[in-house]
Amino acid sequence: QLQLVESGGGLVESGGSLRLSCTVSGVTVDRYAMGWFRQAPGKERERVSCISSSGDGKVYYEDSVRGRFTDSRDKAENTMYLLMNSTKAEDTGDYFCATYQSDYCDGKPDCWGQRTQITVSS
Repeated sequence: QLQLVESGGGLVESGGSLRLSCTVSGVTVDRYAMGWFRQAPGKERERVSCISSSGDGKVYYEDSVRGRFTDSRDKAENTMYLLMNSTKAEDTGDYFCATYQSDYCDGKPDCWGQRTQITVSS
């Protein structure tokens, strides 16, 4: 059974760094397109990043995080990571990892992790 478990959230000062982890079980981490989403207080959930599994190596980043966040996968650990650098107050929210169960980051994900919360203090 496919399961995603996030960890690594917490409190970080503005400008600081944080790394989120998403441990995958039931499939290999590179089997499907997988990404990170976030939901700020009072706002809709948005996609932050996504890596396709089509072999083209494409990584999608939402405009506000491009250049600051890095999405990666570790096959040995079967884990996906989101490295967050130069954090800002607007990065505060609940973060979720998710998989599309297809090769591409299209449509809505099929499986979600439980969430991890991040607070960026200004």
